Amino acid sequence: MRVGEVRVDAVADGTFVARRSHFGEAVPAGAHPEVFDRDAAWLPIGCFVVRTGDRVVLVDAGPGPEAQSLPDGMLLAGGQLPTGLRALGVRPDDVTDGVCTHLHPDHVGWLFGPDGEPVSPGATVWFGAADGAHSGDGPGEMAAHVRTGFRRWAGTPRLRPLTRGRRRRARGRGRADARAHARLPDRVGDLGRRAPAAARRRDHLPRPARRAGLAVPRGRRPGSGRPHPRAAVAGAGRGGDAGVGAHFPQLARGRVTGSRLWRSDD
Repeated sequence: MRVGEVRVDAVADGTFVARRSHFGEAVPAGAHPEVFDRDAAWLPIGCFVVRTGDRVVLVDAGPGPEAQSLPDGMLLAGGQLPTGLRALGVRPDDVTDGVCTHLHPDHVGWLFGPDGEPVSPGATVWFGAADGAHSGDGPGEMAAHVRTGFRRWAGTPRLRPLTRGRRRRARGRGRADARAHARLPDRVGDLGRRAPAAARRRDHLPRPARRAGLAVPRGRRPGSGRPHPRAAVAGAGRGGDAGVGAHFPQLARGRVTGSRLWRSDD
């Protein structure tokens, strides 16, 4: 997908085999047969490559080469990101920036190798400071090799924790949501320089993507400043924006219809 001069490619690291029970007891047995087509939803664990000028930005890094069995016969299996990047013509040395939308285990697995050394040796990794404190140094779940990498490289230019600051909402046509659920703070580095971020609420992409009109739609919970998924969906439906998320079926881009249903553009 191209937006202006920015090219965005989706690439999967693996699969999340999710049962209806994962989404709560309120999901009826026959709900969404187009998603639960094999008695489970086989959802991708997606990452995104954003290329513009001399920058190659990897948004999220999958769960890494691991398979995790979950309750109710569910499975989380990764390991395919290097193959997908190679198919796109992207080598580890080509990646200039890694953007962590959040630090859940299925989004950071390829940031570091088993020895805690960076998989992409020339990349600067951007992440929310509060998220880093919770997952890297606090009680948050994180694979041992990723935690080792975060601790080893803390305080160096390689890791760039982001704190809250000014925000600016991106305007214009052709926004693309390159993340399923993001929790970055209100300001993002301008790939080396400080700059306002393209955002609705607290979510960002690097400045080259911002210039192309890329954004992450989020809404606010009525009566508070907190994001609310329904408000975000409603806003995307009114604007007619195209979007794609890390766990959307087949990593297909699409749009929210007036009835708040997702419809693929492919």
